[in-house]
Amino acid sequence: MASELKQFTREDVAKHNREDDLWIVVDAKVYDVTKFKNLHPGGASVFFEEDIAGQDATEVFYGLHRHEVLLRPQYARLQIGTIEGEKSLVVNKVPGMISQVPYAEPTWLSKGYYSPYHKESHRRFQREVRKFMDEIVLPDALLHEEDGKRPSLSVIQKMADLNLHAMRMGPGKHLKGLTLMNEFARCPARGYGDGLNGGQVIGLPPVMNFGTPALRERVVKDVLSGNKFICLAISEAFAGSDKTEDGKFWIVNGTKKWITNGTFTVGCNTENGITVILIERGDGVETKSIKTSYSPTAGTAYITFENVKVPVENTLGPEGGGVFVILSNFNHERWVMCCSSSRSQRLAVEECLKWVTQRKAFGKPLSSQAVIRNKLAQMITRVESAQSWLENITHQMNNMNYKQQAQSLAGPIALLKMYCTSSAQDTARDAVQIFGGRGITKTGMGRAIEHLHRVVPFDALLGGAEDVLADLGVRQALKGMPKDARL
Repeated sequence: MASELKQFTREDVAKHNREDDLWIVVDAKVYDVTKFKNLHPGGASVFFEEDIAGQDATEVFYGLHRHEVLLRPQYARLQIGTIEGEKSLVVNKVPGMISQVPYAEPTWLSKGYYSPYHKESHRRFQREVRKFMDEIVLPDALLHEEDGKRPSLSVIQKMADLNLHAMRMGPGKHLKGLTLMNEFARCPARGYGDGLNGGQVIGLPPVMNFGTPALRERVVKDVLSGNKFICLAISEAFAGSDKTEDGKFWIVNGTKKWITNGTFTVGCNTENGITVILIERGDGVETKSIKTSYSPTAGTAYITFENVKVPVENTLGPEGGGVFVILSNFNHERWVMCCSSSRSQRLAVEECLKWVTQRKAFGKPLSSQAVIRNKLAQMITRVESAQSWLENITHQMNNMNYKQQAQSLAGPIALLKMYCTSSAQDTARDAVQIFGGRGITKTGMGRAIEHLHRVVPFDALLGGAEDVLADLGVRQALKGMPKDARL
């Protein structure tokens, strides 16, 4: 199309300023909006405001619309040319590209910065994962976040083909030398993120770390290949189990609530205490959808177990030893949520920095307001401190075995999650204030901010409420106090 476009001077464009012959300029591109003006959602009158008809409307356009609007076929076809001797300043997003907006990326991805943890191989791998997310996952996410249907099986299979499901499980032999990189939270579709095998991320580790070799062989491969699904069922309401007289089976009865995905790793009350059992979907297992404030694509469910017969070989860890299994698994679960929370905050910072530089109020950009700059300063401070803490914790996890992590990192990870999720709620609130009414509108300029503000409480609850985690972190610290410590 570019070869067919004509070049015009600004004087040429200025002649087309009538109702029956109306052109405008947006980012050095010339658009004929003569026929479109009456279809404009804001009415035709907006085109006849001062300095719009036949003029450069770039500033006005970007104060009202996202750049992607110009890329939609129905609007792209309105372009008839470009301004002679000028080039567009706004760059179209390319799948996999790194944002150049300050603080939009962690420093290890930012030009001119260094990292003690990351090498060039990490950056190459990150680029490929982001490209995959932008090209394959994002379109599916935006579609199903809206219609509430489960993530497409084709996407899940493509992830399996690249071993991405295994990468989300953290360090271990299952990775085959690959390094975990988390790009999932960049996608502004929180429900879809959980629906995209989010249950596997927290439901499979107990099988991998506490299941028998035979159970691991039967289950892990099918889950990581995308052929089967799994989740973790710890939350209320209740579930209990007894053994059959011959001791070969558990008989499970009860319910679980707010559970995502399909096959179940379940914590049950047994005669000797809490025991974790892998329950496969079958007779006696029923699920019902639960409506929450984020998309049904997450598959949040209420589960009923009625006399479900489970082989004792599906026991994960020792009978009565479920507390250790659950608490050990919480480290990985909470770490994943820290990754998600810190990334979503960074997206909010990027959106706000773009908005305050392109939006004008009373003739001045929002960035000229000290109160706006102060909110941005607080947002940046929170996300950068969370990132630094997260990278340090991740480094410890990469150098500790599972048992060492359970012993040494439960407290620090609990405090990190508490900090990340409380910071995210503050950042979401500040972002809404910066965007104003657009920050509570599901479409348009503030859609990513509205989404974050609506779903940010989820991370504050999942994996343990903030107050509970704060108390856990301090209690763990007090347990480690040396007996001879005195002021």
